[in-house]
Amino acid sequence: MRKIRIVGNSVAAPRVEREAPLAGWGQYLGEFLTEGYEVHNYARDAMTLRGYFSKRLAELLTLLNPGDLVLLAFGRVEQRIDEPRRYHGPREYKEYLRLCVEAIRAEGGIPVLLTPEVRCAFDEAGNVVNTLGEYPELTREAADETGALLVDMTQYTTAMLAELGPTRARRLFRWLDPGEHPNHPEGVIDASHLNELGAREVARLTAARLLETPGLPPDMVDPELLTPGEIPPVLTEFMVSNPEMALTMTPSVLGMPEFTSPTPRQLIGAMRKLAGRAPAGSDYVLFYEQGRYLGGTAVSAAGTWQWRRTVNWNAGRHSVEALAVKGDAVSWTSVLEFEVLDHVEPPQVEGPKPDIWSGPRPRFFGKAARGTTKVMVLEQGRLIAAAPVKADGTWQVTHAHDWRPGTHTVDFVGVFSAIHSEPASVTLRVHGIPEDSWLHTSLKSRETCSGGCEHYPAMPVWRADA
Repeated sequence: MRKIRIVGNSVAAPRVEREAPLAGWGQYLGEFLTEGYEVHNYARDAMTLRGYFSKRLAELLTLLNPGDLVLLAFGRVEQRIDEPRRYHGPREYKEYLRLCVEAIRAEGGIPVLLTPEVRCAFDEAGNVVNTLGEYPELTREAADETGALLVDMTQYTTAMLAELGPTRARRLFRWLDPGEHPNHPEGVIDASHLNELGAREVARLTAARLLETPGLPPDMVDPELLTPGEIPPVLTEFMVSNPEMALTMTPSVLGMPEFTSPTPRQLIGAMRKLAGRAPAGSDYVLFYEQGRYLGGTAVSAAGTWQWRRTVNWNAGRHSVEALAVKGDAVSWTSVLEFEVLDHVEPPQVEGPKPDIWSGPRPRFFGKAARGTTKVMVLEQGRLIAAAPVKADGTWQVTHAHDWRPGTHTVDFVGVFSAIHSEPASVTLRVHGIPEDSWLHTSLKSRETCSGGCEHYPAMPVWRADA
């Protein structure tokens, strides 16, 4: 029995009944294989390449048999630059992929790189929005540079969602109105993770692509099992009859919908959801902008609602109207104004100055662009610190460890919601004796001396806490 081993993060991970309708495509891949193959799914929530390499890869290598396939499905968690424990810069991401490919090959396994699946997000023209940044392309580059096999799931899932369009695509995700599923009585909005229908369809796409990939066993996938699943129905919010007519009806339901999030005139991201409460007994809430119907959502038994467009908000100011429906009656209309930000300018770095020497513990500080909530600090593409932005737009951070003497280039990236700025680069010069100085190299014949040595000559150590 030959094995297909899946490693990656939450979109592929196996799920149990209490997590329904959440599902991972890895748990359905075996349905499309022939009898000579079985699937072992090691994908886990929030797993990163760095975490997998340091904590789990060695165990996988002991299990590998020659000819086993290893599907490496990463690139979604690693893009989160606002989360230092998860973020991988481009160079780090590709380097860990290379190391994994080499290790799997050394054990006789066959590494296959998978680009990440797209999220459920569309623009006004109905095009699928790229929320994955450069990570699909980085995965393609890593496959090309290492000679590993590639399955471009970004391409195939983009085509799948584009064919369904925003009125149907949401049906493949764990995205529910209140009352649709007992595990989520108040509803859930999740544009990243799949439900059972979506997970099975992505598994079918994966199997179909594996069947077409040169270099893989031709008897692995059963072509007769690759029949596409059912087309999901149009979403309920797009089946409302004559929704604009509700704006012309005389209100007879006491009260009006209340917006609890976002707050009035708040800056939000393009994929931000709205949430609130509805008048007692309401069944549904409808949303409009400038008289144009946008969509709607059911109301939970507790009287709450949450709603997000499958179409991203355009940048700029918005004024959204909401009214509640109870049977054939409607409520008064409430209005929420907010502003959508779709890009962030790089932060200003005011210190340390590039032409002034710094001590071993430099303090970085400056001003952030409008909307920025964090400033991330990177050295050679590696994330090393994060600075929250204060109400007045200023930020500052001091790294927890001394910097080595010499010249360093440091990048600063502003973050707002799921977007980030281009880097602002600063050249930093740190006082001390550089490692390539004769004062160091003249002592290379012996073990390193420290400032506490009594013999001559000892190297002085200049520390921030000395």
